[in-house]
Amino acid sequence: MKVAIMGYGVVGSGVASLLKKNYDQIVKKSMQTEMELAYILDRRTFPGDPNEHLVMADYTRIVSDPDVRIVVETMGGLHPAFEYVSACLEAGKSVVTSNKELVAAKGYELLKIAERKNVNFLFEASVGGGIPIIRPITQCLAANDIDEIAGILNGTTNFILTMMIEKGMTFDEALLLAQRNGYAERDPSADVDGFDACRKICILAALCFGKHVYPDEVHTEGIRGIQLADVDYARAWGGVIKLIARAKRLAPNKIAALVSPAFVQGHSQLATVDDVFNAILVRGDAIGDVVFYGKGAGAMPTASAVVADVIDCAKHLERRKFFGWQDSEPDYIADYLDIENAVYLRVTAEDPAAALAAIGSTLGAVQMLKRENAPDGELAFITEPITERKLRAVLAEIPAAVQSMIRVTDY
Repeated sequence: MKVAIMGYGVVGSGVASLLKKNYDQIVKKSMQTEMELAYILDRRTFPGDPNEHLVMADYTRIVSDPDVRIVVETMGGLHPAFEYVSACLEAGKSVVTSNKELVAAKGYELLKIAERKNVNFLFEASVGGGIPIIRPITQCLAANDIDEIAGILNGTTNFILTMMIEKGMTFDEALLLAQRNGYAERDPSADVDGFDACRKICILAALCFGKHVYPDEVHTEGIRGIQLADVDYARAWGGVIKLIARAKRLAPNKIAALVSPAFVQGHSQLATVDDVFNAILVRGDAIGDVVFYGKGAGAMPTASAVVADVIDCAKHLERRKFFGWQDSEPDYIADYLDIENAVYLRVTAEDPAAALAAIGSTLGAVQMLKRENAPDGELAFITEPITERKLRAVLAEIPAAVQSMIRVTDY
């Protein structure tokens, strides 16, 4: 049986290395007699690479070779990955991908092609890198009615926030360190603005609740606005700030989905997830809260998940795994403005006494927070659960300028 890899970057080269390193046990576990890496698709050349002779630039060679039964897509991005993967599935080949952008945007469509062609489209590595999460959700937790899923799904932002919390670095200082350490790209927008975490929660929500969730339907906020003052107030409250991606069932045909910074209580399992590590909390009606933890990126951890999917595909060459979801529907995702949530607010007021009186009369009981060396006129507090739509209306009646607003979690 032949395997092809499309994209020979960090993950693709890791897959090739792992296939060679653990060849005997991979073949044995896949229930095959052999597994030949036949093609590597990439526009670049790799002089001196042990797989240099396999590299070529024409994807149609992969599509047209009937002996290629499994294709690994590690190119990243939406195009031309979507076109190449579609063509491979249409040609009756199973496809394994680590491409979260592809699955989040086109997962339903690609799963339907795989169903029609009786092949498999698997993507364990698209969410947590080397952290097992898709199989546990679809198999180990299958008896549960999952109510909510939430997590720290981006290692770059978690590293930056960890440096702000533990080292007192500003956001800009921590971002520069992340870039120097190779954790952040030169353009870090996908990470720090929350888009990477958004794509991942879309995939997880689709798996948990049964309908496709498109990234443009999910309200997404990043961490650029987090300041050390907010870190101090979170500490005074008894917790930390994390970038949390979450999805929750509200009704049989309605969910909430959101990516934003959030206050997390210090006793939470998510609060102690530091550095570049990720964690995913699944809340089921039978099992309660279960947390999956590990490195969410990196060549070999991600390659580990990819090759596990390759083995699964090889074991199911003549049959399709019953795996997938329905397409989305209008109004399936609730408007984030109508979701109740406790909120942390930091405001500045020329007349703090008047601001406090207005806060009490409009918001009722709030939990006031204090920090050392706070400037005159700065107030910080936690509200009771309130919809953001109502909160915005209330804030217009308070004589204070909002400097920061961060949601507060219950996990």
